[in-house]
Amino acid sequence: MIPPGTEPVRSESSPECPWKVLSSPRFGTYRQAVGGDAEAAGRLYLWNVEISGAFYPLLHLLEISSRNALNERLCARYTRRDWWTVAPLSEEGHRLVGAAVGKARRKITREGRRSHTADDVVAELSFGFWVSLLSTRSDRAFWVPSLHRAFPGYSGRRAPLHSDFMRMLVLRNRVMHHEPIHHRNLTRDHGVLHELLGRLSQPLAVQCREFDRVPRILARRAGVVRGEVPPGF
Repeated sequence: MIPPGTEPVRSESSPECPWKVLSSPRFGTYRQAVGGDAEAAGRLYLWNVEISGAFYPLLHLLEISSRNALNERLCARYTRRDWWTVAPLSEEGHRLVGAAVGKARRKITREGRRSHTADDVVAELSFGFWVSLLSTRSDRAFWVPSLHRAFPGYSGRRAPLHSDFMRMLVLRNRVMHHEPIHHRNLTRDHGVLHELLGRLSQPLAVQCREFDRVPRILARRAGVVRGEVPPGF
């Protein structure tokens, strides 16, 4: 019997190797992370899938809750659901908001919906759009009277808030597009994510802690890569 962890390494070109279904550039990033060991790279790949799955629910709730909070503040400010039609936008604001709303409407039309509501448009606006509204390049008329109220757990300036949201946007996009996240400082990502949830809603942040699997899976990484514990989804 071959002791665990001492099995011969199979080439990715071998018909017995499951990793031949991955492109060489994609799998190569995992091999580089573990010093070229194909078996360990495969286990790291599976762990990356596992940790991405653990982050998904938290990122989902951050995106939905921030979108709804920001939208409701703008609706209240301009007293209508299609607030973008009456908001006093700068030239930059017109480009940002107009382009995003136009893209959302075209997508709705392509899907065959002949009519749509303002809420339908809001549902199609990307997470990146909502994050961009927090940028210091965005209209100050949004932040001062309206959007800062979407974060009852925050009283600071918008630049650090925007920076944290940008970090989560990058993480969200990598998770949603099945990209590697194992090389990131995931402990920091996890902390920023919970901090932003708390700024939006403390009850939501508390609830998320109850089902959060991220710390447990982070702690499993070394064991999974060494083959001491099996990966799991």
